[in-house]
Amino acid sequence: MADSLRTSFSERDVEQAITSLKKGSYLLKYGRRGKPKFCPFQLTSDESALVWYSGKEEKQIKLSQVLRIVPGQRTPTFKRYPRPEKEYQSFSLICPDRSLDLICKDKDEAEVWVVGLKSLITRVKVSKWKTTIKPEITSAECPTPHARRVSPFVTILDQVIQPSNETSTQTRLGKVFSDIVAITAPPSNNNQTEASGNLFCPFSPTPANVENSNLRFSTNDPFRLSLSSAVSTSSHGSYHEDFDALGDVFVWGESISDGVLSGTGNSLNSTTEDALLPKALESTIVLDAQNIACGKCHAVLVTKQGEIFSWGEGKGGKLGHGLETDAQKPKFISSVRGLGFKSLACGDFHTCAITQSGDLYSWGDGTHNVDLLGHGNESSCWIPKRVTGDLQGLYVSDVACGPWHTAVVASSGQLFTFGDGTFGALGHGDRRSTSVPREVESLIGLIVTKVACGVWHTAAVVEVTNEASEAEVDSSRGQVFTWGDGEKGQLGHGDNDTKLLPECVISLTNENICQVACGHSLTVSRTSRGHVYTMGSTAYGQLGNPTAKGNFPERVEGDIVEASVEEIACGSYHVAVLTSKSEIYTWGKGLNGQLGHGNVENKREPAVVGFLREKQVKAITCGSNFTAVICVHKWVPGSEHSLCAGCRNPFNFRRKRHNCYNCGLVFCKVCSSRKSLRAALAPDMNKPYRVCYGCFTKLKKSRESSPSTPTSRTRKLLNMRKSTDVSERDSLTQKFLSVNARLSSADSSLHYSERRHHRRDLKPEVNNSNVFPSMNGSLQPVGSPFSKGSTALPKIPKNMMVKIPGSGMSSRTTSPVSVKSTSPRRSYEVAAAESKQLKDSFNQDMAGLKEQVEQLASKAHQLEEELEKTKRQLKVVTAMAADEAEENRSAKEVIRSLTTQLKEMAEKQSQKDSISTNSKHTDKEKSETVTQTSNQTHIRSMVSQDSQNENNLTSKSFANGHRKQNDKPEKVVQDEPGVYLTLLSLPGGGTELKRVRFSRKQFTEEQAEKWWGENGAKVCERHNILVS
Repeated sequence: MADSLRTSFSERDVEQAITSLKKGSYLLKYGRRGKPKFCPFQLTSDESALVWYSGKEEKQIKLSQVLRIVPGQRTPTFKRYPRPEKEYQSFSLICPDRSLDLICKDKDEAEVWVVGLKSLITRVKVSKWKTTIKPEITSAECPTPHARRVSPFVTILDQVIQPSNETSTQTRLGKVFSDIVAITAPPSNNNQTEASGNLFCPFSPTPANVENSNLRFSTNDPFRLSLSSAVSTSSHGSYHEDFDALGDVFVWGESISDGVLSGTGNSLNSTTEDALLPKALESTIVLDAQNIACGKCHAVLVTKQGEIFSWGEGKGGKLGHGLETDAQKPKFISSVRGLGFKSLACGDFHTCAITQSGDLYSWGDGTHNVDLLGHGNESSCWIPKRVTGDLQGLYVSDVACGPWHTAVVASSGQLFTFGDGTFGALGHGDRRSTSVPREVESLIGLIVTKVACGVWHTAAVVEVTNEASEAEVDSSRGQVFTWGDGEKGQLGHGDNDTKLLPECVISLTNENICQVACGHSLTVSRTSRGHVYTMGSTAYGQLGNPTAKGNFPERVEGDIVEASVEEIACGSYHVAVLTSKSEIYTWGKGLNGQLGHGNVENKREPAVVGFLREKQVKAITCGSNFTAVICVHKWVPGSEHSLCAGCRNPFNFRRKRHNCYNCGLVFCKVCSSRKSLRAALAPDMNKPYRVCYGCFTKLKKSRESSPSTPTSRTRKLLNMRKSTDVSERDSLTQKFLSVNARLSSADSSLHYSERRHHRRDLKPEVNNSNVFPSMNGSLQPVGSPFSKGSTALPKIPKNMMVKIPGSGMSSRTTSPVSVKSTSPRRSYEVAAAESKQLKDSFNQDMAGLKEQVEQLASKAHQLEEELEKTKRQLKVVTAMAADEAEENRSAKEVIRSLTTQLKEMAEKQSQKDSISTNSKHTDKEKSETVTQTSNQTHIRSMVSQDSQNENNLTSKSFANGHRKQNDKPEKVVQDEPGVYLTLLSLPGGGTELKRVRFSRKQFTEEQAEKWWGENGAKVCERHNILVS
């Protein structure tokens, strides 16, 4: 049994539970007066007390004062405001003078609190007992004390230290009473019954101060720790290094709001959104982050316990989970469990990590023509694999990853590189690639302390001894060496040439460089005095200096000119720095919100990230287009309760306080105006309760992703109800028969134990509380080997007779018939409970359906409004089309009228003109006729225009008409449809053909020539045309 429990709840599980308690969460606290209130609870850093705020007053309870933990709602305080639906989310801490009654967000969170407090309380009690242990117990009988923290499932074994002649008897009794507890426990499923019997047996390696639990503890799955509250804020002031402080992760930038790096668990196929402000990383487990590294589309962090978690895009196996699937939330890399890692580095396609023993592991995609992993081949590796070769036997102190190469620093000061050497980024004097770690020979004899990799260039910090000050104690100075591609001046040598070997940046020789960082065509360095120097491309203002040229290092000033920078990080085109005052400044490209200023603007000078101004940041890193920080988790001060958790405005007479019924935080009315039926801490699940905007969005997404199925759940409950009586009757009969046999065996053992040790006879009264103690009607075996006068036995059901040594009473077990006599009452209770559960399920389904009806009605109303709007627009467009058609018809009529007028004017003009008889003017008339013909052509072209030019056309026609009165008379005659003849009257009575015009609508050029060839003579004859 001990082994099985140790497998179920490992040391790691208990550590995570205690870490969750230290971070704290909002719980619903029941008091002796008034209604339940939301209060923030947290375990102190020394794990000795539980503290919370009630208003602005801080209260606490020492764990040494807690007698036991009572899961469920059994205390009188809970009876005043019963919440049956929250039974599995409730627990109470019983103290000598009072009880602390709490309700958690869900069952998983309740499990975490109970297990964490249980282990801590057990540890306190064991330490007290060890101080008072009898001296005759030899050291061989006591277990060896563990190191820093002892698992509760191991330390509890120290309680079972008794003389050997009593151990077997008590162990056998423990098994019997364990079965009695399992039989008389409230009806539940098989897993619950087994958990109750295993976890709360008085002689099993679990704490005896926890009563028979109705919590559902998983015996196979690892802990599912639920984070019910937002990450708390920290106090002001500069940050002092605290290795015991818990770390919270904040991220912002590309695909953070609702994408692959968001940690929200949403579908990866959905449209991704960028986060313009820092966002707390969400996780299914508590992460005590100590170090973090970011690549292009994935991130990796290491916890205080040295465990690695990764999430993001899994292409190429760069997450290390053995698959190429994406991870929506941080996921533990189980293949390297127990190795203990301390630092990480990420490239675009691979990941590297250093263990505490100095070994280097790498994994990811190695198929891009070069081996990025250093394993000597070009194959991918989906789980972490150790890098050997020339690194064998060396202690690795630092590692840096670029998209196409990797650099490693050993504690001896040696620098190794491997990967793609196309632009000389490996520093070996050539452009060849290498698939195994190879030492940079030009730096042999020097001590390399730090290294950074860009896309096609590399930078390293090298300690150089100052020859002029050999007598001084500290004569070394950090210098920057760069090599690789220098197209944008990122090497800092004043030119754009490629360097195949490391070269010292001369401009920084007077500075003591401590750290370097590289981006895409960008290099950043930090001095020991906290100054920052940049060099490289100026495309997005990533140099932090508007006047910088980029070929030489120039200091970044602006808002950080008086600040002392303690850490720098570099993305592809942006830079982030951490100052000694725990402030974050960013600049450069801001298209994806990676600067954290709430917009997508580029910054050419450092600007503080206001969202993190009140946080104590202890680490910072950058991915390609996103940024991540680790902040120290601090307890919420009393002043925080006077500010809205959303808009950060202070509460006053008009701005009232409202708690979110899902996360428990305090908001104003505006920030908590939404309501939801699925709030975790709602008093009534059938009514919508106030929640904040963030929780409303989460609850809405969870409802859409996993729609409820009322019919299937109701059918399942009905089937369970039908089979309850028969199954329960059979199980009770079998269990009582097995208990009867064990009690008989225990009887003989007790006789022997009594004769040998001359113990007092026990009184046969079954209802004696000293023999069979009961707590609120539930069985709780409290006898323990180390309690004084430990001769009490657990309570046995009244319908069972047990022979007690020395009492003279005979033992008589009940028959199966008598056992069945109790089953109707049992069945009635089960039926009533299931009926109530079925009713609650129906109510919940009805509420859900009502909510869906309201949503559908709202959508229908919106569609109706859109339809009406579309109809109105259609009417307007139809009216406009009718008006335009009417105007077009009127314009055509005007044009037809003007054409008729022009024809009449031409005929009148031809009659009034005088006929000249002099043939000498014939040539002159012909020339004038050409002019008149052009005028007529102009008139006809003007007729085809719109009605807007009607007045101009009329005036021009009249002007031309007046000019023609002085010329020879001419007329236009239509011989056939589409054939128009222009004729001149001759003095002799004949006519002269001036022009023949064919309509383009009826004749093409070829058809017109053919028609004139066939009908030209007839036309001349018909109109008396003189042919010369």
